[in-house]
Amino acid sequence: MVYKETCTSCGVGLIDEGYSVFLCPNCGNEVIGRCKTCREHSTPYVCENCGFQGP
Repeated sequence: MVYKETCTSCGVGLIDEGYSVFLCPNCGNEVIGRCKTCREHSTPYVCENCGFQGP
């Protein structure tokens, strides 16, 4: 299981229900955290390792 404390997009703490944490779909090396709000609004995120940009 991967762990991330803050949303990669907005920096909010991942404590409320509805967040997700996963490895970068491109490189598989960076942990991406997404809060519920950024997930619902499709706020972009960028992998710090490879530069991949996702919705």
